[in-house]
Order: sequence, then C-alpha cells, then structure tokens
Amino acid sequence: MPDSHPHDPTLTKRSVNAIRALTIDATQASGDGHPGMPMGAAAMGYLLFRHALRYDPTDPTWWNRDRYVQSNGHGSMLQYALLHLVGFDVSMDDLRGYRQWESITPGHPETGHTPGVETTTGPLGQGLATAVGMALAEAHLAARFNRPGHAVVDHHTFVLAGDGCMMEGVASEASSLAGHLGLGKLVVLYDDNGITIDGSTDLAFSEDVGRRYEAYGWHVQRVEDGNDVDAIGAAVAAAKAETERPSLIIVPTTIGYGSPALAGTSKIHGSVLGDDEAVATKRALEIDWPAFTVPDDVLTHYREQRARGAAEHAAWRERWQAYEAEHPELAAELERALRGELPAGAFDDLPTWQAGDKPLATRAASGKALAALAPRVPELLGGSADLAGSNVTDLPGEASMRKGAMAGRIIHFGVREHAMAAIGNGMALHGGVRPFVATFLVFADYLRPALRLSALMGTSLTYVFTHDSIGLGGDGPTHQPIETLMSLRAMPNLVVIRPADGNETVQAWRLALERNEGPTALALTRQGVPHLDVPEDAVARGGYVLADAEGGEPEVVLIGTGSEVSVCLAARERLAQEGVRARVVSLPSFELFAAQDEAYRKRVLPPTVRARVAVEAGATLGWERWVGDAGEVVGVDRFGASAPGDEVLRAYGFTPERVAEAARTALARVRSG
Repeated sequence: MPDSHPHDPTLTKRSVNAIRALTIDATQASGDGHPGMPMGAAAMGYLLFRHALRYDPTDPTWWNRDRYVQSNGHGSMLQYALLHLVGFDVSMDDLRGYRQWESITPGHPETGHTPGVETTTGPLGQGLATAVGMALAEAHLAARFNRPGHAVVDHHTFVLAGDGCMMEGVASEASSLAGHLGLGKLVVLYDDNGITIDGSTDLAFSEDVGRRYEAYGWHVQRVEDGNDVDAIGAAVAAAKAETERPSLIIVPTTIGYGSPALAGTSKIHGSVLGDDEAVATKRALEIDWPAFTVPDDVLTHYREQRARGAAEHAAWRERWQAYEAEHPELAAELERALRGELPAGAFDDLPTWQAGDKPLATRAASGKALAALAPRVPELLGGSADLAGSNVTDLPGEASMRKGAMAGRIIHFGVREHAMAAIGNGMALHGGVRPFVATFLVFADYLRPALRLSALMGTSLTYVFTHDSIGLGGDGPTHQPIETLMSLRAMPNLVVIRPADGNETVQAWRLALERNEGPTALALTRQGVPHLDVPEDAVARGGYVLADAEGGEPEVVLIGTGSEVSVCLAARERLAQEGVRARVVSLPSFELFAAQDEAYRKRVLPPTVRARVAVEAGATLGWERWVGDAGEVVGVDRFGASAPGDEVLRAYGFTPERVAEAARTALARVRSG
C-alpha cells in the first residue's frame, strides 16, 4: 500500500517544489520544452515515485516492478526530475542536457534511451493504450504462473495522462477494452488541467470524462486539489484495493502552477517561462536554492526510496525462491519467456509444401504456421481486430482471454485497430509474451501511429496483414491496399515480408519470432497461390533466385513479390518460347535484401543485367531502387475495383502476357541505349 500520509508537510512541499525547480532549470537552460504540465502535476509525480510505486532504482529491469507510463510525454521533465531524485542513473548533468544532442533526456521519453522509462510517449493517448497492454500481459502471466501461496507475478501499471490523451481515440479504444477485461491492476491518474495548446479545453472538449470511464466499467474517483498529496495517496490506495476494475483518478491541476503571470494559461504549455518569470515563479514557490541543485533534506527524502525499493526487491526474491523450490518447471518456463528465448524445438512442427500441391492462400498458410507454433511456443498469443476468421489467426485448442480468465491466448480486440497495435506494444515491452496482432493490410492506416512507435522502440511484435492487394476482389477499392506496402517499407526498423507461397510464409513466421530488434509485418493473400520450391532460409535473405535462365546468362530479370511471383514464373516460360533468357527473383522483403552484403545482392541482381521488370500489385513508387533506370514496373497506381479477384488482377495487367511485354520493353530500352 502506498505511504499516503507523509509526516512532514513542509518537507513534502519542498520535495514537490524540487520537481518544479528542476523543470524550470532544465527548460530555461534548453530554451525549449513544456514546463507547464510538470509544474502542475508535480504532486502526483511525487506521490507516485516516493510513496506508491514499487521499483528498485538500482535495477530498473526488475521484472516484477510496477510500471509507470507518462502518456502526456511532452511533460517529460516531470519523469526525468523524478528519476534523478529517487536515484536512477539520470544525473544532474543529464538534466542540464535536456533536449540536447546525445543526451539521455530527449524532448519526449524514449524507452531504451533513459533508465526507468518504460515506453516511448509523445503522440497523445499512445502511452495510456500501451499501458493497457502492459497490464494485460501482467494479468495473463499471473493467471498462467501464479499458484496458491505464490504470487510471483504481482505488479501494477500506473499511467499519468492529460486532457489531450482523453481526447484521442486510441485511449478510448484501449480504455474500453481494459474495462471489458477487468484489468484491476491498471491505475490512471488524469491530469485535468483544462488547457490545450489552442487554449481552454472548453474550445473542443466538454464531456464528462468520469462518467465515460464509468460506462467503460472503470472504478472512478475524483480528487479536489491536485496539490493535496494525502488525498492523491488515499485515492491511489483505494485504486489498488479495487481488483476487479481498472481505476481512473481525476485530479484537477493548474498548468504551470506557481507562475504568477502564466499559470493556468496555454502560454506555459509548450514555451519556457523566460528569465524574469522563472525568478518570479521560484520566489512565489519559495524555492530558495540555486539552479540545478536539490536541498540535502529533499534529496535524502527521495533517496530513501532506494532502500525501500531494494528491500521490496529482496522480499520478492525470497518469494521467487520459494516458488522456484515448489514449482521448478513453471519457474524455469517463466524465466525463459522473460529472457525472450524461444523454447527448444519451437519450429519442429512447421508445415512445408511441395510444388504441385493444391494452391493455398498465404493467409491460410500463416494460420497453419500459427497452429503449429502455438503448442510449442506457449508465450505466443494475440488476435485480430474482429477479423480472426478472415486473418486466420485463431489458435486451435486455445481459449479466448476474458475477464476472470486471463490465461487465454486468443485476444479479441474488437474493432479497435489502433488500440490493438498499441496494446501489442505494451505486451511486448512488458515481456514474457510474444504477441501478434492482425487486420487487413489496408487498415494498417488505422494503426499506423502505434506501428511507427513499434519500429521506433524496436518492439518484437508481429503484424499479420491479410487481404494484401486488389486480388482480394469484391470488397472493392476501400479494402484493396495500393500504396500501403510501399508506405510501410519507408518506415525505419520495420521489416515487411510479402511471401509468395506457403513455404515463404512459414519462413517469415520463423524469422518474425527469432527477430528481437523490431517489428515484422506479414502481408498475406486472400487468394490461393501455387507452392514453390523455396530454399531453406531464403526469406531471411530478403530475395533469392527462384528460377534461373536456361541456356546461358539471363538477359532479363523478373522480380516479384507475393502472389505475383507465380505470374513471373509463367512469364519466364513464355519468354523462353521466344528465345529470351529470363531469371525470376522472389523478393519478399526489401529490408532484409538490402541488409545482405553487396556480393550477394549482385549475385541475385547482376549489375550487367540492366533489363529488369518488377511485378507487384501495389504502388510502383520505390521499385526504381531494384529495377534501375532501364527497368519496367508492372504495378498499380490507381485505386482498385469491385469484382472477382482474378478478374481484377487480369484487368490491371497482372498476367504473364503483360509481364513478358514489359520484359521486351526493358530489353529494347537496354539494347537501344
């Protein structure tokens, strides 16, 4: 339980004001930043870090720690000040370097960059939604591994969120699911300061947030004064005592609290106080110590948390040792999952197909891969945004996750693509699980901000995107992605794989699970495709020679992805009848192929063969990278149409005849040039 009744009100006040002082100092030194939120929310930050949260500053990765997510990430100085004060490896020099080159105190919190920062925040609402994923992972692991008398997975997820977070749809989506699942260890403190960049929230936001969250099934409390540490502490204690529902604590604050001229106005949201106002504010708050210092009594008070955290960590280790002694197999399994190591034999049952087997949609092949992986990788879990049957993402024999039964491995996210991806991020960041999320490829646009954060943070999250082209057919242009693949390929640290058949799909799944440095997106067909003779680990190389020219060196290279690879193979046969030697290259992943050494890339795409044709049922922009100035691209640069998929593909030129024609054009260009 949090210590919600500090014994020395004067010390408490000085400790809260130390956060404000460091915020003023850092933003003034930077000449940039968002001082208003940290100054207004300082009491909440103090209560959480000094009294409520359970963590060990000397071991930020202790996995049974409470998680703290600052969803309103623009107020990053609140978190940085607190991390320094309680003894994380964030120095006063780091605070002086706020928002500067190569500092560990960037403008918005970044996980993996600053000790104690659990997730990257900044896009409003993302932190809250990601925290739902962390709380969900905790509940799932607790249900799987805890045993009577052994609660070794037992921690809370705390969120500080602002008015902007409450306006964002992603927070609403995630909060709705959190209430539905009864995530009782999720506690959100709502910094209700009534100010946005444009001015008062009354300009655009007048709903009753508390009643909205009550409708979601949350436990809702209201604190009257955002500077009342005791009242905030009591509310947090009540929230932790409520185990059946997530909790929202509404805390009214004054943005820029203490500033005589700017408090309560939008002027202090994203602008520094200025020298004169900084002096006046410190005087008003009775901050009488020099810039970038902390009074000894205040620092001693904060650093007492180090001893408390170490003691809590030690007590938990004793509980773990007792659990390990009584349940050694469970303990070993949990430790393995938390290390991110796959179990032995994880891929032993993956299916394979032979050329000539009945054609199969790559989404169906993905489903068969999941069915083979699930029994051997028990930490694998996930689901789709109400499209499980279409995405083929159900795990045979596994239960659905639901309130009171969180051990299930099938997650029904509902029609909430954006929250689904953010929740997936939270699960991956928490650890101990390997999540996947699924929807149609065209709806990647609905979740793109969370996907971008996946790539930025390097979370090991697998995105299953089915219905990957105009080949899906009758649903028409609203559901047929054209520009989506190329836009995803433009995203740093995201590996996009568009497999050509079932064998490439299985290899893609293996790679996605083995990859621990970022997300992987699988783009899968609705329509059936022929099976191919795919060399082992071909997908890991991003591109490979699937069928070479006969009778000599190739004159033209046909490069395909996904369902269009089989069209390239048919075009090769047609060209051979005309005496043209063609090589077919399957290029399932731009990113993986680009990462290969130059010698390998040149073996696959010889520089001497300038006649190249790329074939993909998507935007042509970007293919110039691989076809060069003499090449041709058979692609789609207009929206699709509603008709049977094979008819749409023919009408848009995805036929052997059209590809052979493009090859002849490229050859003529090279020979004439």
